Amino acid sequence: MSKKPDACSLAAEDCLIPADIVSVQDGIPRPEYPRPQFVRENWMNLNGTWAFEIDQGCSGRARGLVEQETLSGSILVPFCPESELSGVNNKDFMRCVWYKRAFTLPQSALGKRVFVNFGAVDYDCEVWVNGVSVGSHRGGYTSFSLEITDALKPGENRITVCAEDDTRSPMQPTGKQSGRFASAGCLYTRTTGIWQTVWLEWTNSSRMAQVFLTPDAASSTLHIRAKVENGVGCTLKATTAYEDDDTGSAQAQVNAGWAEMTVQLTKTFLWSVGDGKLYDLQLRLVKDGEVLDSLSSYFGLRSVGFDGMKFLLNGKPVFQRLVLDQGFYPDGIYTAPSDEALRRDIELSMAMGFNGARLHEKVFEARYLYWADRLGYLCWGEMANWGLDHSSIAALNAFEREWLEAVARDYSAPCIIGWCPFNETWDYDGRRQNDDVLRMIYRVTKALDITRPVIDTSGNYHVETDIHDVHDYEQNPEEFARRYGPGTEPIYERFPDRQTYRKGLPVFVSEYGGIRWTKDEKGWGYGEGPKTEEEFLSRYRGLTQTLLRNPDHFGFCYTQLTDVEQEQNGLYTYDRKAKFDPAVIRAINAQKAAIEESYDFQNM
Repeated sequence: MSKKPDACSLAAEDCLIPADIVSVQDGIPRPEYPRPQFVRENWMNLNGTWAFEIDQGCSGRARGLVEQETLSGSILVPFCPESELSGVNNKDFMRCVWYKRAFTLPQSALGKRVFVNFGAVDYDCEVWVNGVSVGSHRGGYTSFSLEITDALKPGENRITVCAEDDTRSPMQPTGKQSGRFASAGCLYTRTTGIWQTVWLEWTNSSRMAQVFLTPDAASSTLHIRAKVENGVGCTLKATTAYEDDDTGSAQAQVNAGWAEMTVQLTKTFLWSVGDGKLYDLQLRLVKDGEVLDSLSSYFGLRSVGFDGMKFLLNGKPVFQRLVLDQGFYPDGIYTAPSDEALRRDIELSMAMGFNGARLHEKVFEARYLYWADRLGYLCWGEMANWGLDHSSIAALNAFEREWLEAVARDYSAPCIIGWCPFNETWDYDGRRQNDDVLRMIYRVTKALDITRPVIDTSGNYHVETDIHDVHDYEQNPEEFARRYGPGTEPIYERFPDRQTYRKGLPVFVSEYGGIRWTKDEKGWGYGEGPKTEEEFLSRYRGLTQTLLRNPDHFGFCYTQLTDVEQEQNGLYTYDRKAKFDPAVIRAINAQKAAIEESYDFQNM
């Protein structure tokens, strides 16, 4: 395993990556393997130039677009058609879009089961191979896989993808995508269709379909639960290593489509903030001495929990110095131009003294989580719930399946230290939030993952939750201190007619600041912007120190890491240039928090 960079020590100029850099290998953009915790050797990247056509009337099926060999235009996948990098750069609403490309499988794939995988397609997607429908998926933020074996033919094959996207529909989660023609306030350019890597894989009939990794730092063990297809008579074998040194192994028989085992690790290396120690994991599915399937993966040994009001990582209090990260890029919109850009965003954050992020109103791609895992960066997994009608039980159907897909995909990532399915569930057109929807999602998330805390809805209106968080964009540090300073009477019940704070529940201010800083008078941000850099830093210091000094708070989340289009309250510009000396911001953030006073905090 290669040595990771020390992101916390990077200077500002070292943390910048030009926005127009796109990683390309053999003519393929974003060539890296897209699923780092579930790696197979036999795969083919389908990124690159595809035929493309906009279908505003959703009439493509009737007009024979499935059968046509080509389409009227072209696009560079995996970038959405709204982006500059796609080559389309259409910022208008696109109700439906079509894609086509040809591919030829290598000899090694012949006689195997073949699957096409999509990192994400927004929103309703159907896929055909050689004119045969091979399946569909609904949801704009989660990955999916479709078997295409029976639709293949010798030689060249043709894949067709149709994606319908109705951003204005209250039954469709859209996150921060604008429902107006233009971006406005905290809503930005839309994403339609394919926006993450597309790739093929081929396997034997017996294969691992899903793997869940649960570390136990206290006992230095790793619990493995794997879903196996056609696994009768098979044994799943696991071996672990740390920097090429063997650290333990285990095996288990496949039973009713699942195999479960626990590896007792012979050496203990804890994953912690700024020090993302990772073990390698090899999984092999074996029958009668023959290896039928194999996967390469990794895991981090760590535990999360609470002791009263304190957040614990590996049994020690850690103050969560979080920043709001919305995952937008000037030239790629939802899609980073390169794998390096994903890593650099985390390094930019750590250079300013943040140790994690709320991955806000978007399910970030797995490659981002990989870099967070390697760099020791705390992340809250969220879903893009804005745009959804939270008053409707019917909305549960549009949300629950996709949210559970996100949780299942990212369950094994050590950087994920909590789940937050909803954010600010404001009433919709006068209709009140349906508490049963939030309660159901909270409970089903806890049923799937008992190892992490769950916030039902960040900011408001809490129904059933492990943490009571609030959002507060008060710009006056003195007033902010009256609300959240040590010894003050907290105002956690921001909406007393809608939510009640349960005494003893862990608390943090999960959105604050948002200080407007721009030379463009049209730029949007919270409150009246400071007139000078000194005034900005004084305000930032006053707000942040209040939260650090409150022994009843386990963290904060500052809004935000970068500007996004017209919202210009980032600590970096949209093209990732520092607005202020990162060392100055870092010195403020790195001050010891009240919950850390009782022990020697070594990670900052």
